[in-house]
Amino acid sequence: MAWRNHSAITEFILTGLSDDPRIKALLFVLFLAIYLLTTVGNLTMLLVIRVDTHLHTPMYFFLSHLSFVDLGFSSVTVPKLLEDLLSKKKTILLEGCFTQVFFVFFSSGTEACLLSVMAYDRYAAICHPLLYGQVMSTKLCVRLVLLSWTVASLNATIIVLLAVNLDFCEAQTIHHYTCELPALFPLSCSDVSITVNILLCASLLHGLGTFIPIFFSYTRIVSTILSISSTTGRSKAFATCSSHLIAVTLFFGSGFLCYLMPPSGSSLDLLLSLQYSAVTPMLNPLIYSLKNKEVKLAVHRSLRKYLL
Repeated sequence: MAWRNHSAITEFILTGLSDDPRIKALLFVLFLAIYLLTTVGNLTMLLVIRVDTHLHTPMYFFLSHLSFVDLGFSSVTVPKLLEDLLSKKKTILLEGCFTQVFFVFFSSGTEACLLSVMAYDRYAAICHPLLYGQVMSTKLCVRLVLLSWTVASLNATIIVLLAVNLDFCEAQTIHHYTCELPALFPLSCSDVSITVNILLCASLLHGLGTFIPIFFSYTRIVSTILSISSTTGRSKAFATCSSHLIAVTLFFGSGFLCYLMPPSGSSLDLLLSLQYSAVTPMLNPLIYSLKNKEVKLAVHRSLRKYLL
């Protein structure tokens, strides 16, 4: 591997979340439950959307891809966290660390793009309901999803190349539970100023490039909802996008704070990262199922069909 030529170390040591055996046991149970809920919730969403023809619409097409990404996003970090909570020595190989960096950025980047695309879908449904079928054609939906995956993969590739070109000489301890790229900068014995600036620019471009369309979509959506004369009509229109708005707030709120704040190794960094990579993927299927009558009905129909 190319990085072995300029790095004197072959593995990193993760400090994890705690060294207290009792706290580690409690954390293991907590994050095992979170991971199981994430897996079951997102797999259920994927299966229900797949088998129920009532959900074969653009909104649920995007939601199925979001569930798939959340499943992968959680699997990038949480299983390693669970392993380290049971281990005395929490290590990760250099190759494994860079692989984790790539898939964290790939998963989070794809999720950001999909949330942006879903905002446009809600805009088309609420602001142009009569033209919705024409605007959100099957061909456009497939292209938007492919674009999301492509943009995220390019962004993740650029960022992991930054990590690969860092030199690591003596320091091995990452003050984190996972390989977050900002947490690697203090360990590098090379000049990281250019790398930090490139990471900041890439994060800003990708973050703002996906958030700005969401902002403008919801500006138009709110304007349209407020122009509806009946209270029932406004409530119904708002209900169609409330789940997505909650998901956007959770994801972008913790994501921006996690990557735009300077790394300090504090508990706040760990909490933001956990919210971003473990808690949000668990909450997304709950948000979309608990606040969505169509999903609830689809789950009931699927259960009756396959269990009875």
